[in-house]
Order: sequence, then structure tokens, then C-alpha cells
Amino acid sequence: MNKNVLNTDLTGKVAVVTGAGGVLCSYFAKVLARAGAKVALLDLNFDAAKAYADEIAAEGGVAKAYACNVLEKETCYQVADLVEAELGKCDILINGAGGNNPRATTDKEYFELGDIDADTKSFFDLDASGVGFVFNLNFLGTLIPTQAFARQMVGREGCNILNISSMNAYTPLTKIPAYSGAKAAISNFTQWLAVHFSKVGIRVNAIAPGFFSTKQNAALLFNPDGTPTARTGKILAATPMGRFGESEELEGGLLFLINEKAAGFITGVVLPIDGGFSAYSGV
Repeated sequence: MNKNVLNTDLTGKVAVVTGAGGVLCSYFAKVLARAGAKVALLDLNFDAAKAYADEIAAEGGVAKAYACNVLEKETCYQVADLVEAELGKCDILINGAGGNNPRATTDKEYFELGDIDADTKSFFDLDASGVGFVFNLNFLGTLIPTQAFARQMVGREGCNILNISSMNAYTPLTKIPAYSGAKAAISNFTQWLAVHFSKVGIRVNAIAPGFFSTKQNAALLFNPDGTPTARTGKILAATPMGRFGESEELEGGLLFLINEKAAGFITGVVLPIDGGFSAYSGV
């Protein structure tokens, strides 16, 4: 396996990654495996998680895929028991499951007179079940796996949880109110958990990625012909570094926050990895 950028040694550790069938979280799983951890890849899409687990095994790592719906407490508890039996007690939990839904997204950035009766999805047309799904997927999809796996961490030194927030948590983006609000809840929940578990050996932090081009947001960022959308132009203009992030650029923040030697006294922080987006006022 390749060395990681910080030489973080996770030999003997068991790491659990939810949402591991996706682009960024599968990369996190690979990073953890390369650092020596035994990795459990959890995803609703078992085939996707297994494909990435197989890639890790082909590189010489130890990984196993599990089908898991992060919104079902009973399922999460069953998977947690399986992971403990097959890999060992969880030392590191990466809560990566999350996402948005079109039912919770407006068509336009600004509401204009006449939009209520127009053929456009305005704020007043947002679907309550869609908004609820986005909140549940991001917030409960972090809370429930934490309940399932933190049971294995309590009272053991060197355990930690890393949540995935977003720069949306600092300043909400237009068109996606539910996702922005849900990620703000993740940042707040990260701080709450950090305090709650501070006496039993568990650190809790989060990273807040800026704009990374993935399959999940490709339709927002690029036209069908591959040209950038107007939204992409706005994003890059508001990102001082002037580009999208690459998955590899999340590795340092991930490994730093879970490294007990480097970050053993750090808990309750949300680290922006956004090319300066959250720091830029626009002028």
C-alpha cells in the first residue's frame, strides 16, 4: 500500500465509512486502508461499496463491504455487530452518507413576482417530504450510525469520529435550502458530540469540503456538452483559488484530524477545505 501524505499509521485500527459507494467516501476508505486500517465500507448500494472494497484488497489492504441504510437504526446496529465480529471494534467512524434531492431544490436563485403561477419550482413548491428526506439523510444519517458504532468506542482511548459538513454550513447556497440547513446541523452536531463524548475517550471533528466536481453535482456544474454552467462561473469567481478541489486534497485534513499524535487535543472543530470560499466576501 502507498504511504499517506502525513505518514499517519492506522495499523491495527478498524475504520468504518458510511456512504462508501460514492466518489469522495470511497476515496476516504482507500486513504484509511493505505494508512493500515481495516476498513468497513457501508453503503445502501452494496455493489458499489463492494467494488471499492475489492479495489482496496487488490492494493493489498483489508476491506469489507456491507449493505447498510443509515436511516434504519436496527440495520445499523446489525451491521455494527457484523463489523465487530469480522474486523474488530470500530476505532474510527467517518460519517460520509448524505446528499441532496431535487424535490428540495428550487429552480431559480431569486424569487420573482409571478413565480407562484409560473411553470417553475419556487420556494412555495418545495415538497415537504423531499425536504424531510434531505434532512434525515444528512442529519439522522449521521446520528444513527454514530449511535451504532460509538457503542464500540466508549471507554477506549484513541477513538474518533469524523463528520462531513460543507461550506454550505457557513453560508447557504442558493437553490438548496434543505441541504444547506442540514449541513449546518451537522456542524452543530459535531460540536455537541465532541462535548458529549469528551469524558470517554472519543474525539469528534468534521471537515467541510468546498466545491469538488463529482457525479453527484455534475449536472449543476456542467452542461450536457461538457461546458461549464453559469453556476460554475459563480463558484469559481467566489473561490479565491479559482478552481474546483481534487479528491486527493481532502486527504491531509482527514488524516490530520484522525491522527491521535497530531490532533489528540483537537475536538469539536469543523475544518474548511474549500480553496478560500468560506473566507471570501466577494469584494
